[in-house]
Amino acid sequence: MAHASILHPEQTVLAVVDYQEAFRGFIDQFEAVTPAIINIIRGFSVLGLPVLVTEQYPKGLGHTIAEVIEVLPELTPVIEKTAFSSCGADPFEEHLRAAGAKQVLICGIETHICVSQTAHDLLDKGYQVHILTDAVGSRFPVNKEAGLEKMIASGAIPSSVEMALFELMRDSKHSCFRDIQAIIR
Repeated sequence: MAHASILHPEQTVLAVVDYQEAFRGFIDQFEAVTPAIINIIRGFSVLGLPVLVTEQYPKGLGHTIAEVIEVLPELTPVIEKTAFSSCGADPFEEHLRAAGAKQVLICGIETHICVSQTAHDLLDKGYQVHILTDAVGSRFPVNKEAGLEKMIASGAIPSSVEMALFELMRDSKHSCFRDIQAIIR
């Protein structure tokens, strides 16, 4: 049996928070965060695990960037919201419950606003939250750092794309190992 802080595929959902076109050019290291988000989505797709996407006020901020949309598994819910926390949109929690989620892996932007508020609300509701530190971003590095520190101090578990994918497989004999290995290389 694995430690409780290790991701369990049967109870894990990936939440991609507000990775929208309007933020391109404003988020520090956007071009480094984008491939990390694409890789975790590809990994979840290979593993057959659920992915949720949120969009903050898409009428004003546009939709999820094309590069991410292109790799989303078919029928991935894209949930519009105006609240900074994804939990402010009822369909978000409905999809988590329907998937049997107990662990939520979060990536997206901005770390110190929508990602942080989503993480804190999920923690408050009893979910175990894992933050992909290499797949979140803010306009300024100091805000990303503050957001990560606050979430971790509040009980979120820091992770990375590679760490999460290997936890979900647990063994090099996993049927998806070679496919996952190809994604992260």
